[in-house]
Amino acid sequence: MDIPPPAAGEELSPSLALVNTRFRLPGGPYEALAEPSAARAWLTERGLVPAGPALGPAQAARLRDLREALRALFAARIGGTAPDPGRVAAVNAALAGCPPLRVLDWTAGDPARILRTAPSRPVDQALALLADDGIGLLTGEHADRLAACGTPGCTRLMIRSHAARRWCSTRCGNRVRAARHAASHTP
Repeated sequence: MDIPPPAAGEELSPSLALVNTRFRLPGGPYEALAEPSAARAWLTERGLVPAGPALGPAQAARLRDLREALRALFAARIGGTAPDPGRVAAVNAALAGCPPLRVLDWTAGDPARILRTAPSRPVDQALALLADDGIGLLTGEHADRLAACGTPGCTRLMIRSHAARRWCSTRCGNRVRAARHAASHTP
């Protein structure tokens, strides 16, 4: 299966990267978190949980549930519609499971304000950090640039780097341009 590169803005927002773990490919749906081992690998690759024991099916399901809640809220923001209160409650519940704390870190060099979570289970910490990032994306400086990919059939979301950006990746842009070219050369 040919997986596209990360969508624009995923490097800025782990919650956007989470939302984009489920999407449609030309050959059908893609689910990056179908198995608990894949969910663990995704969290570990992003530094959200330490390497260690496998996630259980219930923990992987909680991650997928948070993803769907965030996807619905991002879609509401993009569409300018009212969010589903249940989805708002789901994000707030993830955050309440392990509230993040902003703390001062001044171990070397200049002081820095960093985000930490209160001690708890690693998955609770990861979900809280993802929920907090999602809230930041919905309310922060990138909120107005959150957009859906303009390629027909693509379900990924992105943060537009400029107003003219319409595609989540160069791959999607190339697909649209190739289709346009083929249509213009069809008798």
